[in-house]
Order: sequence, then C-alpha cells, then structure tokens
Amino acid sequence: MTQYLEFEKPLAEIEGKAEELRALARTNEEMDVADEAAALDAKAAQLLKDLYKDLTPWRKCQVARHPERPHCKDYIEALFTEYTPLAGDRNFADDLAVMGGLARFNDQPVMVIGHEKGADTKSRIAHNFGMARPEGYRKAVRLMEMAGRFGLPVITLVDTTGAYPGKGAEERGQSEAIARSTEMSLKIGVPVVSVIIGEGGSGGAVAFATANRVAMLEHAVYSVISPEGCASILWKDAEKMREAAEALRLTAQNLLELAVIDRIIAEPMGGAHRDAKSTIDSVGAAITAMLDELKGKDGAALIKDRRQKFLDIGSKGLAA
Repeated sequence: MTQYLEFEKPLAEIEGKAEELRALARTNEEMDVADEAAALDAKAAQLLKDLYKDLTPWRKCQVARHPERPHCKDYIEALFTEYTPLAGDRNFADDLAVMGGLARFNDQPVMVIGHEKGADTKSRIAHNFGMARPEGYRKAVRLMEMAGRFGLPVITLVDTTGAYPGKGAEERGQSEAIARSTEMSLKIGVPVVSVIIGEGGSGGAVAFATANRVAMLEHAVYSVISPEGCASILWKDAEKMREAAEALRLTAQNLLELAVIDRIIAEPMGGAHRDAKSTIDSVGAAITAMLDELKGKDGAALIKDRRQKFLDIGSKGLAA
C-alpha cells in the first residue's frame, strides 16, 4: 500500500475511492464500475502531474525522504553482480550505515560504497537511519584506498541526513573521519562517480560525493545542513523549515546551476518510489555515462580533474 506524503492527501482520496470501487466489484460480480474507476484513475493521474510539475524545495525534501524510495541496497542488488561486501574499519567496528564492497558493473570490476537507511523499523535501527559513525567513514577510506591500489573505479551512492552526531561518535573522531574520507576521495588515481539517490546531508554526504562526476536524482536534495537544522540555528524555530529549504538552494536544479553536480537523473512521475525499477535503470545508465566520460584518463589527470571540479563549484552561478 502506497504511503502518501502530506501534500499528496487529495491524491490519496481519489486513488482510495478508485480502489474501493474495484474492491466492491470483486465482491459483487454484477457491479460494473470500470468506467467510473477509469475516470477516477484519469483524474488521479492529472492531479499527480499537477502536484509534481513544480515542487517547492520543502516538498522535494519530503519526496527525497519517502520511506518507499529505493535505497542503496536496492541499487546494489539490481545494478551490480558478484557483489562481495567488505566489513569493518580495522580499528573499532563495522558500521552498518555504510555498505560497500567489490562488485562488477557492466562486467567491469568496481568498488561500490553507499549509505543504507534501511527499509523497515528493524533494519532502519540496525543501519542507524543511514547516519554513519566514524567507523563507517574509516571503512569507506579503507575501501577507497583498496580501489586505488587495484585500479578499480569507485561508485558511491549517497543517502544520508548527515553523519551521526552522538557523543560516542564525537569521542571517536567523527569530524576527522569525515575529513579523511573526503581527502581519500580527492587523492585516489581512479575514476570516482557519485549519485545522490535521496538525501545528501552535510559533510557526511560530501565525504562520499567528492567525485569526478556527481549526478543527482530529480527529487533528491543536497545541502550543508537539513532545513530543520538550518531553521533551528537561524530562527530558533524548526517549524521554519520551509523558508530554510528555499534559502539553502538544495534542489538538483539549483545545484546544477551552481556546478555542484554534473547531471540530473529524471524520476518517474510521482517520484522514485512509484516506479523503483525504472529509477534504478536510469541511475545505472547515468553511472555508465559518467564512467565512459572518464575512460582513457590516467591517474594524474583524474586527480587534477576532480580537484578542479571542486575549485570551480559556485563560479558558474556567481558569474550569472
């Protein structure tokens, strides 16, 4: 059963009525509701198009956080073969908020790393809602270093509200671990491509998205802080998250203008959660295209390309 977002309530009513009619018809074969149900379906389809044709930044945040949206695990299972997970940071523990390992993408050996939020209550708790601790970032550093040593392209899938801010995480060097992951992303001499598949929150996202090419799903968001956190700091009121979302310029469209990302991946009408398969296929096509763009470049050229990309961020938007 589809979970509806707050702004989708009118749509829920129409689709609910159509389903009620069909349920009645199944219990009473003499009832003919085909025309009426079809009319409701058409009305729902038009309303869905109207709702999604010009989403506000705050509504995009809601779509990016939809619990039924495909997660890192879904992409790995669908797009990669021979996936072999690698666990632990060789220092403290294994962080389930970060998953990664060796795999094949289009039959090419790669290293894939991503944030995993979990799909139900039990798995969300196990994966800490995708909020990585220091050991998660140190695991990512270990995997990136291994990829660099063996000449494997690195593919990262970003979906986190931010790094875990708990006391234990801070005691174990959260900021240093994030910085080391960002540093490793910048210095390995292999292609690094990243896709923001849901939320890209704060340094916890940048640690994985410091790549040669960065793509972003149409309704994903990527910013230095969550709208609620920004509102709490600036206005001392988390309820001003709508105003904060507008000010943060966190949508894929904003970030393409500022050259923070390189491409936008279209989502199905109504968001990725309404057609996970086509979304995953589109992400796969984007990853293929980004890797193709980097073919033939040696390690030094890849490092230079990556560093220059981040030096240039914002210049396009500022010049405009």
